[in-house]
Amino acid sequence: MYHVYHNTEDLQGEPHAVAVRDEDDVHVTEGVYKRPLFLQPTYRYHRLPLPEQGAPLESQFDAFVSVIRETPSLLPLRDAHGPPPALLFSCQTGVGRTNLGMVLGTLVLFHHSGAASRPEAVPAKTKPLPLEQLQVVQNFLHVVPQGRKMVEEVDRAITACAELHDLKEVVLENQRKLARVRPGSPAQGSSSQHSVRQRALRSLERYFYLILFNYYLHEQYPLAFALSFSRWLCAHPELYRLPVTLSSAGPLAPGDLIAKGCLGADDLISLDALSTIREMDVANFRRVSRMPIYGTAQPSAKALGSILAYLTDAKRKLQQVVWVNLREEAVLECDGRTHSLRGPASPGTADRLEDLETQLKAHLSVPPSGAEGPRTHRFQTCLTMQEVFSQLSGAHPGLTYHRIPVPDFCAPREEDFDQLLGVLRAALAKDTGTGFVFSCLSGQGRTTMAMVVAVLAFWHIRGFPDVVEEELVSVPDAKFTKGEFEVVMKVVQLLPDGHQVKKEVDAALDTVSETMTPMHYHLREIIICTYRQVKAAKSEQEARRLRLRSLQYLERYVYLVLFNAYLHLEKADSWQRPFSTWMREVASKAGVYEILNQLGFPELESTEDQPFSRLRCRWQEQSHSPAPAAAGDFL
Repeated sequence: MYHVYHNTEDLQGEPHAVAVRDEDDVHVTEGVYKRPLFLQPTYRYHRLPLPEQGAPLESQFDAFVSVIRETPSLLPLRDAHGPPPALLFSCQTGVGRTNLGMVLGTLVLFHHSGAASRPEAVPAKTKPLPLEQLQVVQNFLHVVPQGRKMVEEVDRAITACAELHDLKEVVLENQRKLARVRPGSPAQGSSSQHSVRQRALRSLERYFYLILFNYYLHEQYPLAFALSFSRWLCAHPELYRLPVTLSSAGPLAPGDLIAKGCLGADDLISLDALSTIREMDVANFRRVSRMPIYGTAQPSAKALGSILAYLTDAKRKLQQVVWVNLREEAVLECDGRTHSLRGPASPGTADRLEDLETQLKAHLSVPPSGAEGPRTHRFQTCLTMQEVFSQLSGAHPGLTYHRIPVPDFCAPREEDFDQLLGVLRAALAKDTGTGFVFSCLSGQGRTTMAMVVAVLAFWHIRGFPDVVEEELVSVPDAKFTKGEFEVVMKVVQLLPDGHQVKKEVDAALDTVSETMTPMHYHLREIIICTYRQVKAAKSEQEARRLRLRSLQYLERYVYLVLFNAYLHLEKADSWQRPFSTWMREVASKAGVYEILNQLGFPELESTEDQPFSRLRCRWQEQSHSPAPAAAGDFL
């Protein structure tokens, strides 16, 4: 006798006693659902596991497409006879996953019947919902030429299947619940806030991936699915770059970021590993040997003055100095110390960042409400980074300031490489003796990356030095220390003269690393060092963070190799085609993004069931800022 629950939602009258006497009293799912095949030859059964929350994985979309491909009457074939079959979906409750399957099936039938181009095919039962206000939807509309049409088709499919479960309404309801959660409220624990936010993100992700699937149908349904969904997405890497965040589009609302963030002093975080504060008033200031390329941590106005005086003195005599600020956080100088806003998300572009800094300054200029006694300002002086550099441009007319926000710890986006190369080429075309200074919070990761990009660009413009052959060394992890990871070598083998391309990148990395030996920070060597730390992690959360970091560092190295290949291959045309376009038009067709979509250390561990090996998981992490630092002052 066994006790079985028929209904796990309503436990009244549960469980039921069931007697099991022989094998025929127990049936497995496959046996139950495949039995009708013997009586109905046109009947087909497929098992398609879908997640309870969030969007299906690319492999799950591929499995669904395989089902469609096995059904000729669902394909755009000339000799396909008969109407399409009825599609019946089921799950445990017949609501969430069933509804997701119904929407997927409805989209396929839209394209089969041509109804995707006829808005009147499915009458709208509800008024349009304001999901287009979300930033991720707006980004999709901006990237895809017929994006609005595709979104409207998904909305129609959802409406057609909304009798029990409306996917769009679920997204909006989760948004409303999230809006009611006040950060820092003692009545709502952090775990409760996190779960509400996760549900909101997953419901939005599900809606967004339905839009991507419809885009896929527009391109691949007429071709009878020549490409699987996963391969098609690798051919459209710009779609992976669209961050699935809960922020709304339209005018920036810094009040929201300020309310949920904290302002922290930069010097509490930036350790002076190179001991340059005493002389230069800033941490980790250094120069690439025999090249006018410098790197530093975040400078204050005083430190900036010291650096500019140093660069333009009688010894160095730099007439033109280009300063590139790589930080994607809002930064202000308050009472002589730089502070940065650590919040739930980055505003994105340089213009939006500088707009946020201006409004953050205005916010800090208003005395805090509710304070006892006379109302005083938080700081006596407050300047944006643009104002700091503008004040010094009078004394240093050759100073040019650029803001190129780059994500920390990981590879710059393709467009970031475009901007960096554009700044370098424009300045050198104007004055070949221009000096370049790159800065981020600590002067390590982002700064070092940009310095390596600058070194490679200089070598391509001015000529390469002799690359000395490395001596064979016998030390632990020597192969990995030299960057000879299996994934890297796959990319190297794809590239024309790939081994030389990698060798030049390694030479640039070593050249920049020589300037920062006390930091023990090398963009290539840190990959295996971080990977080795995973096993020693004291918590699962720490292991997860280190595993992600090691893969991000590996990806950053791969991108440097790809960028150097681009510099070689596009040099004849003076790099008229941007790196981002070259990656999309050339590298993606060679399968580079498919390699990046299986990133890992297969020579050291299995890459199966490793979420961060996939572009989707890894790149979405870049849009999720870390929690505010404890050292910050809550605003």
